[in-house]
Amino acid sequence: MNITCGFKLLRRNCLFFRLPLAQTKNCYRTCLVKGQSCVSNVPSTEVWKNAHHVSRRLCFQSPRLLKEKITSLQISSVGPIPNGLSAGNTQLIRSFHTSPSLRAAPFPLFWILFKPVQKLFAILIGRSIRKWWKALPPNKRELFKESVRTNKWKILLGVCSLGVLFVVFYFTHLEETPITGRARLLVFRKEHLRQLSQMEYSMWMAKYESKMLPETDARYQVVKRVVGHLSESNKDIPQFSTLIWSIHVVDEPEVNAFVLPNGEVFVFTGLLNAVSDIHQLSFILGHEIAHAVLEHAIEKASLVHFLDFLSLIFLTMIWAICPHDILAVVGQRIQSKLQEFIFDRPYSRTLEAEADKVGLQFAAKACVDVRASSVFWQLMELVETVKGEPRLPEWLSTHPSHENRAEHLDRLIPEALKIRERCNCPSLSGPDPRLVFRLNRQHLLESFKAQETQNSTNQDLSKMKLDFPRT
Repeated sequence: MNITCGFKLLRRNCLFFRLPLAQTKNCYRTCLVKGQSCVSNVPSTEVWKNAHHVSRRLCFQSPRLLKEKITSLQISSVGPIPNGLSAGNTQLIRSFHTSPSLRAAPFPLFWILFKPVQKLFAILIGRSIRKWWKALPPNKRELFKESVRTNKWKILLGVCSLGVLFVVFYFTHLEETPITGRARLLVFRKEHLRQLSQMEYSMWMAKYESKMLPETDARYQVVKRVVGHLSESNKDIPQFSTLIWSIHVVDEPEVNAFVLPNGEVFVFTGLLNAVSDIHQLSFILGHEIAHAVLEHAIEKASLVHFLDFLSLIFLTMIWAICPHDILAVVGQRIQSKLQEFIFDRPYSRTLEAEADKVGLQFAAKACVDVRASSVFWQLMELVETVKGEPRLPEWLSTHPSHENRAEHLDRLIPEALKIRERCNCPSLSGPDPRLVFRLNRQHLLESFKAQETQNSTNQDLSKMKLDFPRT
């Protein structure tokens, strides 16, 4: 998961930034003061049975007392987790999306090479048709138009036949999505995508080989226990049990994580710094694993390939009709953007919402406090509000907005709680973390604004000192 990203397929368009707010360290997590989450040297089937003992105590004291309480996530056999995973050291980010484009939906290799050739071929054909038409004498143009009028029904029949072929191709390549049962288009074989995933895995390993944490690192053990427990709790799902999950923790400040279709899990330490507790981390990794289990990568690649193939017809028409190359380029750009905003981005948001739903189910079966998922996105939305930066409308994004994502999860949480009950999970103790967040929201806003004001004042004083002449 990334935690910011577009789902645009051949390049990353992710923006991260870290917001070190010292005063926020003790504000939000004031109610997680009892108990420890033991995630090391404990059998994976018992991790979350013990994790529920992390009780949350609702605080109605003054802000001064509120700031004195923090959460500490610890490992039973190794002692306190280093600062990189301390909940008290949580750093906030402006945006938090999932699944970078190349990571989430890599294309089959042959299509990567052939796609530019297809477009170039369509442009050349359209341009050739335009030049041929311009070179025709007026009398031959009239003869051609008369021929078209005479054979209009044959031409219409041919166009309709071509349309029927596309419709037949579409419906004969529909399959059901695992778990959700949603109908989807699959053009490529899964083996092709797994082969490309292996190539991509080699690329990431070569890039981050020197920054991989060893297996003995406490942070690695946390991620391993979380993924292992999610896998053990959901082994009844065939798509889940057939994948072999391999853990890689990268020592990078990026707030990011992703799972390749072949089961390779990459988690950045920036993400471990950003989550408040193990429940949020479990949901985030459940979301990313859901992308792999639901095979969203091959689904996205299939849809884009199908739409691009259809767009070749329009591309040819654009270059044939437009009188000049410049107008054709503008028309091609408009056609590309229309496809992106009408089909690609809405479909990406649908896949993200589905991964949230299934990832929440995975977490519920693992006895995670699923209510923490909604709190995480509310916190992300609060950070955006404090920074006051302009928000793009959701229809321009490949991911749902933080606010809509939290609302969507709130609607799913009651069903997820029923799943916990059916799995004989221990009852959740303490107040609802969503209520805790709402009660502390105003205090968080004040703390953020005070920190921003202090930072601004310090910068002004520093500038004054730099500009003052030396004596």
